[in-house]
Amino acid sequence: MHEMIKGANVGLTSLSTDVGSVMVSLGWSSPTGEGDADVSVLLLTADGRVRSDADFYFYNNPVAPDGSVQLLGKAPTAGGSEDRITFDLSAIPPQVERIVVAASRHEGAGFGELDDLRVSVADASGEGLLRYSVAEAGAVGALLFGEFYRRSGDWKFRAIGQGYGSGLAGLATDFGVDIDDAAEAEPEVTVEQAVVEAAAAVLEQAVPEPAAAVPPRAEPRPRTAKKKVTLPKVAKKSLAENDAWRTARLFPASALKSDRERETRATSVLLSVMTQVPEFGRRLTAGFGAPAGRMETFTEVTLPNGDSPRRPDGVVRVERAGKLWTALVETKTNGNALRQEQVQAYVDIAARRGYEAVITLSNDVELDGSPLVEVKTDGRRKNKVALWHLSWAEVTHQAQMLIRHEGVANAAHAWLLQELLHYLQHENSGCHGFQNMGPAWVPVRKGIDDETLCQGDTRAVDVVESWERLVRQVCLRLGGELGQKVLPVQRARRGAQPQARRAELADRLCTDGKLDAELRIEGTPGVLALCADLRTGKLRTSIEIPAPEQGYPLTWAKRLVRQLDEAPADLHVETLVDGGLGGPRGTLERLRPEPADMLPRNGAQITGFRLSLFRGMGNTRGNAESGFIRSVDDSVDRFHSSVVENLDRRAPRPRQPVVGAAAG
Repeated sequence: MHEMIKGANVGLTSLSTDVGSVMVSLGWSSPTGEGDADVSVLLLTADGRVRSDADFYFYNNPVAPDGSVQLLGKAPTAGGSEDRITFDLSAIPPQVERIVVAASRHEGAGFGELDDLRVSVADASGEGLLRYSVAEAGAVGALLFGEFYRRSGDWKFRAIGQGYGSGLAGLATDFGVDIDDAAEAEPEVTVEQAVVEAAAAVLEQAVPEPAAAVPPRAEPRPRTAKKKVTLPKVAKKSLAENDAWRTARLFPASALKSDRERETRATSVLLSVMTQVPEFGRRLTAGFGAPAGRMETFTEVTLPNGDSPRRPDGVVRVERAGKLWTALVETKTNGNALRQEQVQAYVDIAARRGYEAVITLSNDVELDGSPLVEVKTDGRRKNKVALWHLSWAEVTHQAQMLIRHEGVANAAHAWLLQELLHYLQHENSGCHGFQNMGPAWVPVRKGIDDETLCQGDTRAVDVVESWERLVRQVCLRLGGELGQKVLPVQRARRGAQPQARRAELADRLCTDGKLDAELRIEGTPGVLALCADLRTGKLRTSIEIPAPEQGYPLTWAKRLVRQLDEAPADLHVETLVDGGLGGPRGTLERLRPEPADMLPRNGAQITGFRLSLFRGMGNTRGNAESGFIRSVDDSVDRFHSSVVENLDRRAPRPRQPVVGAAAG
């Protein structure tokens, strides 16, 4: 991969022959686990300005109608998160000479608070082409990472690293975008409202009003304030005579019996909804390098392969401007694992037939540096096949985000996605996500109990990887339910490789008997910490809240108790004091009548409060009622709903310690 420095440029064709479509990843990490940013793209003409406001792509305008630009959203990485964008450079209009790639932060936060700021570019097969690390960003609200620009018929990339103190709105304005942040927020829209509005539109067309001179309506200006479109959260009252009646479903799952039936049905259901709901189909395939275009999907396909034809579970084909992008799909449900020899065979067939990708789909969650299946590629072949993995948990997450929080084009699309969600979450579908901690789980727990587990044991690494998969799935599930970004926080030294980091965590598991994780939830005043103590058999969920900058300690304590009015009585509250020494602690039941008991007796300065809930964890490795995975899900859900949701969403800044004057 070509490493760049600030101000340097490089031609894409000098790095790869396959640069018609590229993926750009902007990444960062946060020392506190609380920092994040959002990407934006501007298409500029030769005079350095946008042709219109439509050339400004960000969270309120993520996809270009011609598919040339697609903002794909965030993906967790070893040290934080990455925001990804795909560009079909061959579809960029000829009037566009430059493509600016930037990112911005909200509520006065600056990029100087983030670490490892970087931008990387990969070709359509996923092979990395270049990388640029921003050395020092400073206290700026927006940062221009780099830009693509035309030169002699080819595209080049320039590393920039320029900051904007005025934030996203200031950056966009400098390039000619007319921002309108003074307008009111858009109202929430429900499925019922969408149907009424659609019916009203039909009636207006059927019965036209008398002709009148109406001035043309000005195009709305973009707003950097995020839109929020939600669907109904409360179901309508059923018309059934009794609870035994079941609603008729488009995708019935009750009759499924064998794994083969589950795989066939799940593949067909998913691929059919992808074609009928363009927003959903694009969201799943754009991350694999597919263009935005007319999509067709197929199941039970037979492909020639010597004397033994191969039958992949599905095929996805996308056409745009006469060009075809094609991928094979291999599906697994329940606890069935992907087989290396089978996936390798599909990669070989895809390479021979000119397919761009092979997509695997299963309940497993893939990790950085630990692929589920490793395949060999023939370097002599001109066509490079990309191998991508998608978990059923991610499919569910994307469907939830669209119909419950972000919105889709019409009510029919919302209904289709709701039917898909119902199918995926049915107990017979086999699409329930990561559900097994693996064969190493029981031996490792036994080794911790009898103190025979030694550092360097590879089984401990297997358990750490399973723990990471579970944590990532918890983030997907919780994020889909809340409509907020939920990402795992992995505190590691800069430059640390995932394998080395997991080996270090495995050694700590051997000595301490604990599995730790942190979840960063957008809009939450702190990081949700999760600890599984395998020695005591207890799960601890907790959050640390910094002390306010102003006011009196007793006022802080009383206000916290009021916020926790509906929290469980067994919630543990610990006061954090300057110097890291332990402060007063007790259960909420004891502190409610006497909030003053939270104050240190020695007058030590309060830096914050830690709230914790404990529960016993499951013994089995699976997701049964008595299983460990179920207990983790339940613990996170209970803590978030009963504690975190009741806290003040405006995260206070940490109180600065008072420094006394030096003696004269």
